[in-house]
Amino acid sequence: MHDAWMSMILARPLGILLRCLGTMSLAATLVAADGLPAPEAVLRPLLRANDHYLQAVPDPGAPIVGRKVWPGNIWTRAVYLEGLLALHERTGDPRLLDWAHRWAEAHRWGLRKGPLTRNADDQACGQAYLHLYRRDPRPERLADLRLAIAAMRDSDRSDDWTWIDALQMAMPVFAGLGTTDQDPRLWERMHDLYRHTRDREGGRGLFSADHGLWWRDRDFLPPMTTPGGRPCFWSRGNGWVVAALVRTLQELPASAPHRDEYAAMLTTMCRALLPLQRPDGFWNVSLMDPTDHGGPELTGTALFVYGMAWGQRTGLLPADEFQPALLRAWDAIVREGIMDDGRLAWVQGTGKQPSDGQPVTRDSRPDFDDFGLGCLLLAGTEVHRLACGPGSTP
Repeated sequence: MHDAWMSMILARPLGILLRCLGTMSLAATLVAADGLPAPEAVLRPLLRANDHYLQAVPDPGAPIVGRKVWPGNIWTRAVYLEGLLALHERTGDPRLLDWAHRWAEAHRWGLRKGPLTRNADDQACGQAYLHLYRRDPRPERLADLRLAIAAMRDSDRSDDWTWIDALQMAMPVFAGLGTTDQDPRLWERMHDLYRHTRDREGGRGLFSADHGLWWRDRDFLPPMTTPGGRPCFWSRGNGWVVAALVRTLQELPASAPHRDEYAAMLTTMCRALLPLQRPDGFWNVSLMDPTDHGGPELTGTALFVYGMAWGQRTGLLPADEFQPALLRAWDAIVREGIMDDGRLAWVQGTGKQPSDGQPVTRDSRPDFDDFGLGCLLLAGTEVHRLACGPGSTP
């Protein structure tokens, strides 16, 4: 297995090695620099996990079959596509891009509930559509997405994002489409929607300035607490906000309005997370109450790694403050979260709170097997960029 993997890596020297190394030798990459893992050490578990998934799901157009049948362009698969396309950027593996293209074609570049849906979960697939459109800008690839986002842009409503997961599902779509179509009105509408979620939803907004974290939705606002009497901040929900901010900042030009506001929020959240990290490197599903279904959890941890790695790489977050936590978390994910056959461990299934999808164990299986891998790939590819050093592609 090791020899086969090394042959696969060495078959792509220009796609991976030269991107990371410049004139450095292959041997040099096997030694960590500045405390960071070697780039190959980061890629290996990502490739193993992703290959396991592609073997299990060879048909990108197939529906998702679980407790019911879901179309393959729902938000769980959309999150996987975000990670898949990030992995393609790091490896240049044409199989990954082909899978993404076949997925988009199978769903006719459409949204689950049609071209006028306002639901962020249904718009999440637009992030992958935008990525593929930029490689080959055919109008039909964004036709439905443009209709949906334009309808929201031209509406006076700002109360659509009533749960914090929605920020990750839709904010990068508004930001990216605004950049692609040179339409700054989308950035303003996105900011209005974001401000409602942050400041007004539920009467007080879902962001707690006292804690630097976000309540998942209005059901978790005080006086609601965990069974242990602590504020209930859900790990993956806050991870979605971290990812939303990173992906929105990636999409916005430097001169875009409100950019500094999003960067400041990302910094605030990452600082709030540092003292909540478990000794083993993971974060609990209930961030402030380890007795509330305490234990390792991969998806929230991976999304926090994604934000911290991107923040450190871009200079937003100082390495001396964040790199130790980042590396502890990444080591925990690789050591405990990815099995030898590529399956993921410690993944909480879908839901909205710590008690959902329990018990979460090394051997438990979530109700969907795609979004957890997407979270892992987003984290790992950003750690890979960081490990590759300043010459890495953005």
